[in-house]
Amino acid sequence: MKFKTRKSYNIPGHAHELTFSCYKNQAFLSKDRTRNYFIDSIKNAKNKHYFHLWAYVIMQEHVHLLIYPINNNYSISEILRSVKQPVARKTLNYVRKNNPSELELFFTGKEQTYRFWQEGGGYDKNVTVNKAINNMINYIHNNPVRRGLVSDLLEWKWSSAREWKNLKVETP
Repeated sequence: MKFKTRKSYNIPGHAHELTFSCYKNQAFLSKDRTRNYFIDSIKNAKNKHYFHLWAYVIMQEHVHLLIYPINNNYSISEILRSVKQPVARKTLNYVRKNNPSELELFFTGKEQTYRFWQEGGGYDKNVTVNKAINNMINYIHNNPVRRGLVSDLLEWKWSSAREWKNLKVETP
């Protein structure tokens, strides 16, 4: 899944629907270890950049987030960097140490250059209308169902859907 990069607008009071993909749409997020790296990264980014995480889903080769920056002065680019870089670094370090033959999956063709995430910032849409926000949350949570990974959105562990249904789950 390749998303057209669009200019980010850092406007106070706007939520952001963010979608970004793994390099060449590979399933780098299919292992729990890597998904946990992502969850940890979101927690750290929330603490650093002060935003609410309204909804998320971690798929095998891409991620959807709906966030609401708390501060009037923020940078979506900086938030994304804080979310994405630690996942890439931890994953590549793990692969280098434990399964170096898999490094070729991350290789860009340029000398000593490896990528976890698809180049560019991904998809970023500013949102202000409540109905649009509710539609986005439903879209995000139903992603694993549409893909046939589960029959009920509450079955997908790597999503905020259960939190929205008031079930006790650990959240980023």
